[in-house]
Amino acid sequence: LTPFFIIKLYRKTIMSYKENYENWKKNPTAFWKKKADNIYWNKKPKIILDNSNPPFWSWFPEGELNTCYNCLDIHIANGKGDVNALIYDSPVTNTKITYTYKELLNKTEKIAGALRDYGVVKGDRVLIYMPMIPEAVASMLACARLGAIHVVVFGGFAPNELATRIDDSKPKIIIAGSCGIEPGRIVEYKPMLDKAIELAKYKVKTCFIFQRDICEAQLIKGRDFNLQLLIDNSNRAKPVSVKSSDPLYILYTSGTTGDPKGMVRENGGHAVALKNSMNMVYGLKPGEVFWAASDIGWVVGHSYIVYAPLLNGCTSILYEGKPTGTPDSGAFWRVISEHNVSAMFTAPTALRAIKRDDPNGKEIKKYDLKNFRMQFLAGERADPTTIRWAEKHLNVPIIDHWWQTETGWAIAGNFAGLGLFDIKPGSTGKASPGFNVQCLDENGKIKPVGEIGALAIKLPLPPSCSSTLWQDKERYKKAYLEDFDGWYSSADAGYIDKEGYIWVMSRTDDIINCAGHRLSTGAMEEVLSKHKDIAECAVVGILDELKGQIPMGFIVINSGTAKPNKTIIQETINMIRNEIGPVASFRKVIIVNRLPKTRSGKILRSTISSIVDKKPYKIPATIDDEAILDEIKDAIQ
Repeated sequence: LTPFFIIKLYRKTIMSYKENYENWKKNPTAFWKKKADNIYWNKKPKIILDNSNPPFWSWFPEGELNTCYNCLDIHIANGKGDVNALIYDSPVTNTKITYTYKELLNKTEKIAGALRDYGVVKGDRVLIYMPMIPEAVASMLACARLGAIHVVVFGGFAPNELATRIDDSKPKIIIAGSCGIEPGRIVEYKPMLDKAIELAKYKVKTCFIFQRDICEAQLIKGRDFNLQLLIDNSNRAKPVSVKSSDPLYILYTSGTTGDPKGMVRENGGHAVALKNSMNMVYGLKPGEVFWAASDIGWVVGHSYIVYAPLLNGCTSILYEGKPTGTPDSGAFWRVISEHNVSAMFTAPTALRAIKRDDPNGKEIKKYDLKNFRMQFLAGERADPTTIRWAEKHLNVPIIDHWWQTETGWAIAGNFAGLGLFDIKPGSTGKASPGFNVQCLDENGKIKPVGEIGALAIKLPLPPSCSSTLWQDKERYKKAYLEDFDGWYSSADAGYIDKEGYIWVMSRTDDIINCAGHRLSTGAMEEVLSKHKDIAECAVVGILDELKGQIPMGFIVINSGTAKPNKTIIQETINMIRNEIGPVASFRKVIIVNRLPKTRSGKILRSTISSIVDKKPYKIPATIDDEAILDEIKDAIQ
């Protein structure tokens, strides 16, 4: 089926986006009450929204539930226990394991029992420092089962970064893996964990260590315990009822060296919004296979590897590998083909990496993708060129959407469960039912259609959005609520067109001021990405004595490109001049082998800018490979 036939098919069979958005707008309380009926409550909420303490709010405040029960037990009670819940696919260890809902519940109950045996109770924090293995998912669910608050830290974070999170969350227990596996190397976690505990002021007295065969860790007697032995010998734990407003997890945002910012996600609103999103945003029905190619250390992994698919009774893919190099640029298409994936969600940077190595899509043709119907993107701006490349070779709709760690699900999208609609490459679609998104000027006034400004969301935010930081409400207010009275500031810049499509162009600090002209680096990247020889690019603002700031481009060339570098550079300069105008002052372009990114795929534009301007900068804790920064320095020189 062509993407356009699929779109028409959805339009004929499903209530439209317009109806849903208008239903929410007319009566938000009734809208979310109906969605809450899809969750199993131990105590049904009578009040839907408590906004008595602005700017803080609480969804379903009187309700009580257990998120783990809603993810696992409920499906077994409904006769779906033999449906596949989790497929673990690890090309780096050549391992594939499938867990039914019964089997995943069994592992979860046993880990919860071990945590309970070592004193974990409702409200305690448990820090999880693990690679992409099934025990990591089960550990998260085990915490939810007990009403404990999990704090997942990306496996392999540096000791000092891990220490700051230990000090801020004060976990009773840490669950860690002995190692992580990257292409061509093993990353030992245990020495980093030991160092972090040594550095932290708050001393953790108990650690559960999952020993991987490829690299077993040396355990410290009296503090460290073998997780598998605990699983084998513990009694099962039953789910503990918690309040809707009780925290499910704390997730620290990236780049918080020395000053962690922990987003708090509440149980009730999270369960309601995420279960709703699986059908509304992604068009997935129970029993279908969904794959979020992310990591459990990020919000995408929390929301769409673990919770949302399981809440909806779907099968989720847990992938321990890369888009390229494990073993080749066909890795994603193999997984989709082998496991009958219906829809996938990844970062645009992953597709750009695949496009760079396989520009003609030869690897895609090797696999049977007949059951694959949608490719979703988020995390970085999805340039139209990459979207069109993927659409051409995959022959499915390529659907961008916009959301943040703070929201936990899509602020805007093209909704597969609401009929989709005409997809505009480069736009993140229209606002999700539940979000009133506007483009504001510096005084908080709504800007004219099509003009770039600050994208903001009218308060209160819908269910699942964080309404506070861990033990720091004032910092939350300062970071998100003080820029515009009555609005949540997304810190993203963009515009809204006359049809209501939202165009997220860059972070607000990526809007540069060139001789008094406010220019979007995202718009320039969109132009550069059209060049057929460019795999990916970044444009940053650098200091200029005359104009204040000018843009500078960094480009990565496609594999096998024969054209001289000088020619490509001049062509890119001409492209910006023709499409943006001479006012952009775009004259500096550097070709690099790689761009520095976080492990979630975000390009470190501010770090690149600081390197060019010779300003001091911190090496981000989330950087995928520090050596890339040295390559950038060498290229600039």
